Amino acid sequence: NEKMLRLTVLSAVLASAAAFAPSALPMAGTRTLRSSGPSMQLYKAGQAQGKGVNAIPIFPRPASLKGDMAGDLGFDPLGFSSWVNLGFVQEAEIKHCRLAMLGLAGCFVESAGLKFPGVDKVFGASTNVFELHNLAVEKGSLGQILFWTGFFEIVVGLPAMNATIEGSRIPGDFGFDPLGVGKKDFARMQLSEIQNGRLAMLALSGFFHHTIITGKGMLG
Repeated sequence: NEKMLRLTVLSAVLASAAAFAPSALPMAGTRTLRSSGPSMQLYKAGQAQGKGVNAIPIFPRPASLKGDMAGDLGFDPLGFSSWVNLGFVQEAEIKHCRLAMLGLAGCFVESAGLKFPGVDKVFGASTNVFELHNLAVEKGSLGQILFWTGFFEIVVGLPAMNATIEGSRIPGDFGFDPLGVGKKDFARMQLSEIQNGRLAMLALSGFFHHTIITGKGMLG
């Protein structure tokens, strides 16, 4: 199990690196800039800030970052924004943010031992996320998840990504807001999602490494 776990982690790292290889990314020249959009760093009673925010004050803010994206802190020390389509990058970040927030919530629930009725009969009483992952692979449930999420990505995700790259769609916007929470202060909601999503990605990574090193779950 330990060997399989290490191979899984290594494969995930290599896959992540390959996904961001230059040949896999749309180039910046294909980006169509939106004529309007929120200036996304909000503070001081909601005053919009963006172009003036610089994460590394000792270096000039990258000229390729226009201040029109949610969570734009002017942080791009390697200059990716000068050659990668920013619509593609922002769409990918939002997707990872949302998955991380859902995953982190799921890990908390699992570590607390909360399960749907009948789950114990299939997966046992373990709360270790890696053991549960291996059981899901063995029993085929993870394959079903990959199949249906892949199907959704092909049918919905790829057209949405193409529209974002072309500049005709706001990154991450699927028109899904049944409660109408985005009708008021939409720019602040976008910023909150990015900030919480970035924190969730870091937290989930920390949780996985904590489990690998100590053998204990999120809640001990």
